[in-house]
Amino acid sequence: LHSAGLRSRGAAVRGPLPGPGAAVEVAGLRLEEKDEVAVLELRGRMRAGSQYVLQLGFQGLLEEDLVGLFLTRYTDRGRSSMLIASQMEPTYARRVYPCFDEPAMKATFNIRIVHDPSFVALSNMPAIDVSEMKDENGSLWTVTTFNTSLKMSTYLTAFVVCGFDYVTRTERGNEIRIWARKEAIGNGYLDYALNITGPIFSFLEDVFNVSYPLPKTDLVALPVFGAGGMENWGLMTFQESSLIYLPSDKFTSRKAMITLIVSHELGHQWFGNLVTMNWWNDLWLNEGLTSYFEYVGAIFVDPKLSLDKIFYDHVVQPVLREDNEIVRSLSESEDKIKGSFSLTSLFDSITYNKGASITWMLSGFLTEKLFIRALSSYLKEFSFSNANQDDLWTHIQMVIDAQDEVQLPASVKQIMDSWTCQNGFPVLTLNLTTGTIRQEQFLNKKNRRSTDPNNNTWIIPISWMRNGSSQPLMWLDKNSKVFPEMQVLESEYDWILLNVNLSGYYRVNYDQLNLKRLAHVLENDPKTIPAVSRFQLIDDAFALTQFGYVQIETALELTKYLAKEDELFIWNMVLLNLVPENLESTLKNYKVYPLLKKYLLKRMLPIYHYYAGFIHKNVAALEDDYFAQAYLEKLFATACWLGLQDCLDLSSELYAKWMDNPEYKIPFLIRGTVCCYGVAVGSDKEWNFAWEMYTHTDSTEDDKDILLSAMSCAKESWLLYRYLQYGLGDTLFSSNCTSTVILNVMAKDIGHRMAWEFVTENWPLLSERYGQELLHDVLKVMGRFVNTDVQIQELQVFYNATLEEDERQATTLLLESTKSENIERRKLLIKVASWLEKNVDD
Repeated sequence: LHSAGLRSRGAAVRGPLPGPGAAVEVAGLRLEEKDEVAVLELRGRMRAGSQYVLQLGFQGLLEEDLVGLFLTRYTDRGRSSMLIASQMEPTYARRVYPCFDEPAMKATFNIRIVHDPSFVALSNMPAIDVSEMKDENGSLWTVTTFNTSLKMSTYLTAFVVCGFDYVTRTERGNEIRIWARKEAIGNGYLDYALNITGPIFSFLEDVFNVSYPLPKTDLVALPVFGAGGMENWGLMTFQESSLIYLPSDKFTSRKAMITLIVSHELGHQWFGNLVTMNWWNDLWLNEGLTSYFEYVGAIFVDPKLSLDKIFYDHVVQPVLREDNEIVRSLSESEDKIKGSFSLTSLFDSITYNKGASITWMLSGFLTEKLFIRALSSYLKEFSFSNANQDDLWTHIQMVIDAQDEVQLPASVKQIMDSWTCQNGFPVLTLNLTTGTIRQEQFLNKKNRRSTDPNNNTWIIPISWMRNGSSQPLMWLDKNSKVFPEMQVLESEYDWILLNVNLSGYYRVNYDQLNLKRLAHVLENDPKTIPAVSRFQLIDDAFALTQFGYVQIETALELTKYLAKEDELFIWNMVLLNLVPENLESTLKNYKVYPLLKKYLLKRMLPIYHYYAGFIHKNVAALEDDYFAQAYLEKLFATACWLGLQDCLDLSSELYAKWMDNPEYKIPFLIRGTVCCYGVAVGSDKEWNFAWEMYTHTDSTEDDKDILLSAMSCAKESWLLYRYLQYGLGDTLFSSNCTSTVILNVMAKDIGHRMAWEFVTENWPLLSERYGQELLHDVLKVMGRFVNTDVQIQELQVFYNATLEEDERQATTLLLESTKSENIERRKLLIKVASWLEKNVDD
């Protein structure tokens, strides 16, 4: 029996049933903390196959730790209040009640909560009785009894006791209530979430053709919560900020985030709650499938979001950057996860994003129609029980066998196991002259030890186009294969593009001949290649550079066309590769900066002016432009960083407007850039205004963060010095910002020496307040400026004087690796500079 952190208050066993059942004597009850189990020793013998009733008394502590059953304090309409809520996934139910705390051990639950009459109690099921009772001191308590739950896993049980208000709506007989602080409900902040919840519910019911089995659903907005959301059956809990939408906020990016989170938790009502993975090693059956349908559900509610662009940008591209041989495969063996493995570490981007990406790929080659048909049959067969990934493959196979439109090169299990049971993913190399494609695992060639590469093979669906028209799907099921259809002609207008619209989870490496032709297509008519494929083509090229497959020049060739690129999400990816946010100050110290300035500005002007027009005349027109809200800031920040006069003037002008009238709102899409360059271009007058606004009590946290960062943009050393000094003063200390101030100044090209001297001079005081953590953060930033042994020694002397023996070694290693990274970077920048010199005037 699992039990963790609970104190026993006695145990009794009766049986065998169905008779009256004599008591079986309990000899002892001991807790084994390491295994989180309670062991019950009995004196009598029990009969195999008979039923017994076990009764346990127990008590636990209510803490503010956000796991198990926890307490939270918050303010509502100016009064301080508290509430109790729960979070059981993955293994915290055993902290709340003794249980068999494993996903496959499903049971029905009868729950009763005794609470103060001024609070309301919520659980998975509707309340069927509310009565009163007096305790021995004569105090009055409310007793809320809930209906028996459906058969479910322990990690989905949930309790909330709060003084919230709610808004409600009924959808197909399902009563939906959203609970939140009275103030938020009264202001209508939960109306948007309520408007979308019902429609997504109905949409998913119709897609899966499986109805939602509960009569009610509560969504609770918790002021403090450890996750974005938790899918407890019938009582979903969310971090308040994941559900709240201010009617005054005109921008859809906020709505899109709420829609995605709500859609995700609703998807779990089928994947996870109705059909649960057998054990945590197949957690992706919950999270991966749900992370895919969260996008399908969100697009249903908000068709203006572009599904493939957002899915690639949010889901596929980030996980391709993280998914490598060291991490782990999507589905590990049960034994490996049952060992001392930390279950919480499974809740990562592999489980969510890779799981969603291969689901996307699966739906793509099966066709959505067959995929949904298979899922529906899987959900029906395993309702109220458990499944592993082989069960899913079996149901897909049944659907495939029953039709003849879609032909697969191998069984569904063989194809899909190659994606879920192996680490990492493949890179395909295409040779156009021979039409050969070969696959290998995408590994970092720069730091491979001289071991043989693994002979991993994936069974890979290849969607492709030739000269702009789509071709029938091909499969690569061995290390390499010749596709006669892919041999091209001499003509430079004959080109091939693989993995169109990112239908497969892999990268592509083209030969020089095809790359030249693709670059040519981009320069002449970029729209011939779909937007997601343009993104992917360039992103793959930069990733291949980083991992040592191709030279940086290859990736740079593909950026020549950018003057014709009007997609912000593509610009954002290019800029993050050419001007990484943490390296802006470093880049300024190199020859590459003036060249980059000339090369990029020329290409940025069209898209910059297009958006600047909206900022000047009609920013409201961008309300529905999701990517403008996500990425305009990076575009404008880069334009200003590259010294584009128009951008600097725009910043001064809008900042001046704000100084004249503090009620004026700088357009939120570029507020950070405007404040930074308003201060940078200005003098102490602009800086002082930022400080004054920062110290205003009524400015929001977001505004404070923006200003905290903007004040480090000053171009005069004495202002930066004064800023650091202010950081030591007590005025700022309300919110522990000193280390942020130091790190902000340190990351600027003119500030890093000054901030470093400031840290070394004031170390005793800083150390007392922030200790080692600040040192580690400082080291990370300072490391970017370390290029010589002399500079390393200078840092080393300080660290030797301030660190303990064991930490010194770690620091030395870090400094050494930073130095070699910097040397690598310098080599790369020299290459980039010489390429730019040749191409800057094209």
